[in-house]
Formats: sequence, structure tokens, C-alpha cells
Amino acid sequence: MKIAVIGAGALGGTFATLLARAGHTVTVTARGPALAVIRAEGISLTGAFGAARGHPVALERLAETPQLTLVCTKAQDAAAAIGDNARVLDGSPVIVVQNGLDGVRTASALLPRSDCFGALSIIAANYAAPGQVTVTTAAPTYLGRGTGVADAATLAWRDVLAGAVPTLALDNFVGAQWTKLVVNMLNALPAITGMSVQEVVDHAGLRRVMTESMRETVRVGMRRGVRFGNLQGLGDGPLRAFSRLPAAFGQVLPLRLRSRMGDVPNLGSTQQSLKRGQLTEVDFLNGAVVREAALAEVRVPVNELLTALVHEVEARGVPLSTFDVLERFAGLRR
Repeated sequence: MKIAVIGAGALGGTFATLLARAGHTVTVTARGPALAVIRAEGISLTGAFGAARGHPVALERLAETPQLTLVCTKAQDAAAAIGDNARVLDGSPVIVVQNGLDGVRTASALLPRSDCFGALSIIAANYAAPGQVTVTTAAPTYLGRGTGVADAATLAWRDVLAGAVPTLALDNFVGAQWTKLVVNMLNALPAITGMSVQEVVDHAGLRRVMTESMRETVRVGMRRGVRFGNLQGLGDGPLRAFSRLPAAFGQVLPLRLRSRMGDVPNLGSTQQSLKRGQLTEVDFLNGAVVREAALAEVRVPVNELLTALVHEVEARGVPLSTFDVLERFAGLRR
């Protein structure tokens, strides 16, 4: 099958290489140094899925309509990337592999004749350099759309992807996006401090802040009428119970997520963007919680401050000390 992957970063590079290894004809879009490297050397994948090297066709924008397209850009880049390729994409199926809540809506608005799906990937991958990706955690990708039961088209594309990378069809995909948003609260503090996700969770003070950001996210979703979808052993009942636990007991959630990562340092996608000198997708993660909280008329001071601190690090170019970070959050309680 002719499959296009828009965005050749950590996840895009992983999907492109595994799809090529499964026998598909793969085209990727890339720019700048990454485009030249992929054209000359392909994409090298190492780590949890084994070693592989893919040699996809690499273009700045797609030249012909594929049979399936995966959009693997950061959330803030999705609209521009889809718009750049809309001429050849509109009318063909698209899967948006992305964090946040807006990916499928964005694709559907820009590609009104396309069948659009969302994918939530739990794969942890580090973009070491252009054309070089290391998978630190092999995990499933969840495919779906809407709030109902997975339809026939979702099941068919699940089968295509599953031949290359573990993929499951998901009911109540919108609810699962909210569940993944809770999980993505792992990202901000590593970006702010320069520490790995594991190091942040292992630090008692930072873990408390992370737990509070997760609890705020669940409470906002509840106020917005969300029924949380099942993802990584989490679902509506456990997350609602988590939101009511005393903060000390609630820390079991980040500890549980950390236990699945192993010991290979996981930087998180937000910190990886900072290390590449790029803007982050924090406005689509913690910032999404802030926007949804405004609609629900509730306060989320922890997520507000996390969003601001990630932007501060973007501007400074260097992380903040753990002491400074905890002092800022102590100020919220004064």
C-alpha cells in the first residue's frame, strides 16, 4: 500500500520505518537538514522495536495522493502541514497521530472530503538527530474517532497498521483523548527542569506537582461532561476516583506510569522539542486544560503555571532549577 507520513520526527520516523519494514511503499515529508539526511541515508530506527533502516521517498510536500496518510507532526504544526498538502490529500483517508484534543477536528475542517481518524500512540521514542530515532518504550497505538463504538472503517485501518506496529481499535475515542491528556501531564516538568520523566516522577516534590496537574485535568474533563475512554488500564471510573483521592495517595498514578517506562531515560516530547530549538506543543497539552477550564468556569492554577514555565524555558533556552520550580509552585499556596 502507498502510505504517506507527514512529519519525520520521533513518531513519524518510527511509523515510516516500521511500515516500510512491513512491505508498504512509504513517502515522508520533511524539511531542512532532515530532508537531506533522509534522502541520502534513510531513517535509522533502534531500540524496543528492533533495529531497522527505512529508505522512504522524502519530499517537502506530497506530490501524489496516497492510499493512506498519517499526520505525525506536533499539534501546533498540524494545520500548516495538512494545509500544505491539502491539494493531494482531500478525499483520501487520514489518520492524525497526535497529542491534545484538536487533531481530528483540524484535519476534518481542512480536508472536508477525507475520512479522518485519530490515533493515540503510547510509544516513547527519542529523536536523536535527523533520520535517527530510538524507541525507548514499545507500546500500542490506539485508533478511532468520535464517541461511539469503533466502526468498520476504523477496524479496517487498524488491521493495516497492526501489520507493522501494535495497533488497537478504540471505542469512545474522544474520551480516550482526554485520558491521554491526563497521561501527557508527564511532559511539562521534564521540559521545565531538563530532567527525564523518570527523574521527575522519582522526585517527591515534583511528583506532587505532576499529580496535581493530572487531578486538575480530570476535574475539568468531568465538568465538561467527558466520559473518559479506556487507555493504558485507565478509564472513567479509575480517573474519577483518582480525582477524589487525597493528594498523597493520588501520586500512585504517575508512579504507575513511570513503572512502565523502564530505566532508559524518557525525555518526553515537549523536552525533545526544546532540545531541537523548536517551540513546544504545551499550548495543546497543559494549555488545552487551561482553555477547557475557562469554558467550565473552574480554576486550574497548576496547569496555568506549568504552561507559563514551559514558555519561559522556551524563551530562556535553558531549564529552571528544581528549587526555583518548587518555589514557584509554593507561591500558589501562599
